[in-house]
Amino acid sequence: MRTTLTTIGSLFGLVFLAAFAVILLRAEADAPPPVDPAPLIAKADDYNVTIHRDHFGIPHIYGKTDPDVAFGLAFAHAEDDFETIQEVAIASRGQLAATRGMDAAITDYLVQLLRVWETVDTKYYTHVSPEGRALAEAYADGVNYYAALNPGKVETGLLPMTGKDVVAGFTFKAPFFYGMQNHILELFEPERKREISMGPENAFLLTDEPFAHAGSNGFAVAPSRSTDGKTRLLVNSHQPYKGPVAWYEARLKSEEGWDAVGGVFPGTPLMLHGHNRRLGWASTVNKPDLVDTYLLTVNPENPDQYLLDGDWREFEKTSVDIKVRLWGPFWWTVSRDVEYSEHGPVIRQEHGTYAVRYAGMGEVGNIDQRLAMNKAGSLEEWLAAMAMQSLPSINYIYADAEGNIALLYNGQMPKRPDGFNWQDYLPGDRSDLIWREYLPFDQVPLLLNPKAGFITEANSTPFRATAPEDDLKPENFPDTLGIETQMTNRAFRALELLGSDGSISAEEFRAYKYDHAYSTESELALMIAEVLAVDAGGDDDLKAAQAILQDWDLRTDYESRGAALGVLMGEPVVRARLGGKEPPAALDSLQEAIAHLKKYFGRLDPLWGDVNRIIRGNVDMPIQGGPDILRAVYGRKSDQDGRLGAEGGDTYIMFVEWDEEGNVSSESIHQFGSATSDETSPHFADQVPLFAEEKTTPVLLDWEAFEPTIAESYRPGMRQP
Repeated sequence: MRTTLTTIGSLFGLVFLAAFAVILLRAEADAPPPVDPAPLIAKADDYNVTIHRDHFGIPHIYGKTDPDVAFGLAFAHAEDDFETIQEVAIASRGQLAATRGMDAAITDYLVQLLRVWETVDTKYYTHVSPEGRALAEAYADGVNYYAALNPGKVETGLLPMTGKDVVAGFTFKAPFFYGMQNHILELFEPERKREISMGPENAFLLTDEPFAHAGSNGFAVAPSRSTDGKTRLLVNSHQPYKGPVAWYEARLKSEEGWDAVGGVFPGTPLMLHGHNRRLGWASTVNKPDLVDTYLLTVNPENPDQYLLDGDWREFEKTSVDIKVRLWGPFWWTVSRDVEYSEHGPVIRQEHGTYAVRYAGMGEVGNIDQRLAMNKAGSLEEWLAAMAMQSLPSINYIYADAEGNIALLYNGQMPKRPDGFNWQDYLPGDRSDLIWREYLPFDQVPLLLNPKAGFITEANSTPFRATAPEDDLKPENFPDTLGIETQMTNRAFRALELLGSDGSISAEEFRAYKYDHAYSTESELALMIAEVLAVDAGGDDDLKAAQAILQDWDLRTDYESRGAALGVLMGEPVVRARLGGKEPPAALDSLQEAIAHLKKYFGRLDPLWGDVNRIIRGNVDMPIQGGPDILRAVYGRKSDQDGRLGAEGGDTYIMFVEWDEEGNVSSESIHQFGSATSDETSPHFADQVPLFAEEKTTPVLLDWEAFEPTIAESYRPGMRQP
């Protein structure tokens, strides 16, 4: 027996050594060649830019040309968060698994399946303007320069980053904001998730799709609604506190007319939301129906063919390689076939063969449209930028120096024929169901200068954004667009607060944004009514919980004694719905909350400020607000002490106003600070106390006001230690 085991062990060892040798050879063969840093460093001489950092470390980028500014922005952002910028670039290339392992393989697969690089390689020089390419390439040069100066931080294969990487980032990420990936991932479930639409009996209208927990708010108030004749704008996108879509604040100014301040994401060379001197915009996620899934009929005699208009068509096939990191410097290359029909990318499963068509397919114009938005000087110019229709989704709340306010329910909305339920899967054998055009811009929902003088948006229906008499009317838009009809708590509260105030001051505008209450119309209020109607019988805990909820005023202030129980009861329901799962019953969720509070706090009514915390480095503070509150805070329960640690919601906040002469002023705050990943920096958590206390700091656009606040000025690469 011992001899047999020894022999088997020896054979296993030989097999392992052979496999290891193959991996070594493969890794060596696949390893990218080393990159000479000298040309990347020399490129810096092409750019004339200075980075000024204020006492919070916020970069103000001053350049001669627009590309100079993009170069400086890339370098400054890399100083504060190179790790995430690098990860975004690698992910957009479809190479994330090579650095992060098997868990990232799905990202790489999607990059290949969606033909991101085929699109970029084909259209970069023909569909991206010279100005857009110059901006993208300058940003890439800025990242390369930082990387070349800091080789120890660079993942193998990153360098050199190119302008195509920047454009590919937009192309890949934009559809994810409206949840395109969920439509693909559901096809990998073991069973079919939706019905096949076969006719007009179920005309489509989306009514109950859950929103992403991050949400967003945007308010605009016209001079007619203000106490002082000013125009006001709230910029308040809700994002994760960390990662590839976490906000970074910057000021961008060139001698070519670019003069903007606001928020950017890692890997983004221009302002995504904020303002210039004449106008500004906030963004919130919208989710019209922008994805269609088709069930294909595959030829039973030839699996390489599908039926379309009575004819068998050949699938277009290609093979893609995905590198997967094993350990250390070693990886393995996995090859996989991907297929396409005339509809789009194809996914084969046991329950069917599907094709997916989505808004943003083949789109590379994102950077050009955003640059036009950044530099627009009037409502007409801004609308002309939006008419480029390169952004697949996102609501925009607009305000300007002339007193105009607007809500644009933006999107590349497919022009679909009537008669089918487009929320279900579509028959794949009819070419007339393969849409090829988007709704013209002049038919996209636009609420412009309502007589009521105010607009609110909080990931809710665009049909309830102002006074009822001014609202857009659903009957004016096709059901096939799938425009949302639901309301969030934030939407209810915004309308309750702004709608009841006929003369809104600056102080009231801020107070409405920092509102801490749930509406009596909110889902949570309905859940409470449900559990209060239950007969507690002999359950003393349930009786005590009902008494607390009965007395709770639906507020999430520091001193609230009911918020912990109410929020913890509602959180599992919301989380389940976000994940597309059946939510627990309200009473079951309440019992979970009771158990949690008894275990960690010894009572059912601890102070909300003791439970709800923002933690960053050595800073650990109470924070008001909660999930789906206008003061949005989304926390995760700690297994150690049971507290909720804030991880998303309100992040970068900006209040903007124009006076009657058209002069702009603004204030802002970041949830952490400018050093979004450098724990050694004094700006890692220096804005946390202000953020938690709902305070902001002035944004200084004029040099005379800004110069005294400058803590350091330097050209990229020449910063003093």
